[in-house]
Amino acid sequence: MTEPKPLNWTPTPGIGYTVVRRGDGGMTLTFTDLNDATLNHWREFALEHLLGSDRLTRNLYDLRAVKNIPEKAIRMAVEANSDPAARNIRVAVVVADEKVADAIRAVASSSLPETASALRLFSDINEAEAWLGRPLDRMP
Repeated sequence: MTEPKPLNWTPTPGIGYTVVRRGDGGMTLTFTDLNDATLNHWREFALEHLLGSDRLTRNLYDLRAVKNIPEKAIRMAVEANSDPAARNIRVAVVVADEKVADAIRAVASSSLPETASALRLFSDINEAEAWLGRPLDRMP
């Protein structure tokens, strides 16, 4: 078994998300705020991790505490997710409810044509974990 790569994330005052390493080697990112400081910090963190993406990985984005997801945040996520280095990543995004998921889908579908990672939106964390738990040799 290979060692998980270093997380290279430390809590920063004013940033509305946390990151922990998952048991499967991926990451769980939990957001409480999507202010500009948080979005910029996350973007740098995400792009840095994409540079070293060398194996199949599972990431969970937990946005259930965020009731309104700005269009800017969705566009930034679509941009990062469209990077060719994201091809090795399975991403489950968990939102508060289907209304939020539909709003994300509406913006994301008009932003960039395709994403590099296997990405799905969920409003149920257990469904997201079940999808992430599928064997990685069957991406998406």
